[in-house]
Formats: sequence, structure tokens, C-alpha cells
Amino acid sequence: MNFKDIIRELLIFFHIDLTKNIKYDRLTRTIIKNSLRNNSNCIDIGCHKGQILDLMIKYAPAGKHYAFEPIPYLFDELQKKYKDKAMVYPFALSDTSGKTSFQLVKNAPAYSGIKKRHYDIANPNIEEIFVELRTLDEIIPKNEIIHFIKIDVEGAEFCVLKGGKNLLKKNKPIILFEFGKGASDYYGTKPSDLFIFLTQEIGLQIFTLYGYTRAKQYLSQLEFEDLYNSEKEYYFIAVPSIEK
Repeated sequence: MNFKDIIRELLIFFHIDLTKNIKYDRLTRTIIKNSLRNNSNCIDIGCHKGQILDLMIKYAPAGKHYAFEPIPYLFDELQKKYKDKAMVYPFALSDTSGKTSFQLVKNAPAYSGIKKRHYDIANPNIEEIFVELRTLDEIIPKNEIIHFIKIDVEGAEFCVLKGGKNLLKKNKPIILFEFGKGASDYYGTKPSDLFIFLTQEIGLQIFTLYGYTRAKQYLSQLEFEDLYNSEKEYYFIAVPSIEK
């Protein structure tokens, strides 16, 4: 762990939210710790270096864990690290299968994705590579029970969700997902599209991370759209609806 990581861990430990990302990291850890059981089955989509997968394995050691990471060198590292702990796949997930171009941001790999998007860095160094495209429904066994999903795919969230519609309707898992301007809009996704899909088709309720951990007050469609359009929030959680 380098000095920067040590400082970040200390800020999270002492609940010092200097940035929105640190706040999201802190709340994410709390949610995963409180949501998972010993045998919860989880999916990490956009696994990157495995920070969230580590938490999934820590709090659900007896569960089955699936991870997806299309960047070749990150996939290789993950496959070695989680050889006996998780099933790691080198696919980008969407609502179709095949092969696709993929924008690898070499000086900020966390921004990498299928489409070019707005990047919050100067002079992004982009290399176009090609990766395999799959859907969640064709990879995860139909009889597998899934309890928790994390999605961080730089704008392609709605495509991933549509490609897992059968799994989502059957299991109604908790979904922790990133969804913000400068990314999802490059895929033509409107906040109303995603909101209606998750709430009406899947039967989930959407919260901000803070709202879920504190007031348990779910968002209306107008509130969700306002948070998206104003760029006040870009990380959300969807959980099974308690309303009939």
C-alpha cells in the first residue's frame, strides 16, 4: 500500500469526507458489510483491481463470486489473485453478445469503457482495443441465486442491466451502481429509462448511498432525475421494493 492509499484509508476510517469519492468509498464499505451474509453470492462488474471484490469475499466467504474485467492486463492480475476465490471473466457486459471496440485510457484505466466519454483528466491517453461482449444472462447459471451486484462501467450501466433482465427479475438483488452525466449520456441513456427499468420492470427502489444508510428514504423518479441532471450524485443503490 502506497502513501496515498494509506492517507485514503485513514480518512475513511475517521469519516473525514474530503471528496465525494472518499464519501462513496466509506458508504460502500458500510453497505457491503451490512448487506452481505456469510453465503451471499455476488457479482462485481467492472472489477478493476478488485477493491470491491475483496469486500465481497471478506463478508461473504462462503458465497460464490463472479467478476468481470475486460482490460487484459487487469484481468490477468485478477485471475491470478482470485484463482480459488472467484470466477473472473475477461468480458465487457452489455445487452448483446459479440465483439466490440473498447477505449483503454492508459493514464487513467478506471475511466476505460466501450465508448469515449468525458474524462476528468488532462490529455487522456487512449488506446482502442477489442474485447469480447457478453450478457449477464448468458454467463450466470439460471439456477444461481444472486444477492448483490456492483456495477461500475463508465456509462454502460443500462446496457448491463438490460442484458441481465432475467437474472434481475428472478433474484431482485441489491445493486450498487454508478450512474452520472459525462458517461451514461454518451450511451444515449436517460435517467428516466434506468429508473423505470429498475423500479417498474425489476421491482426495486432506488436510494442515494447516504439516504439508504441513514433515512432509508427511497427516491422518486423526479428526485432521481434531478440528482442526475444537477450532478449532485452519481452513485446509487437499488434494493427490493417493500411496497406491494
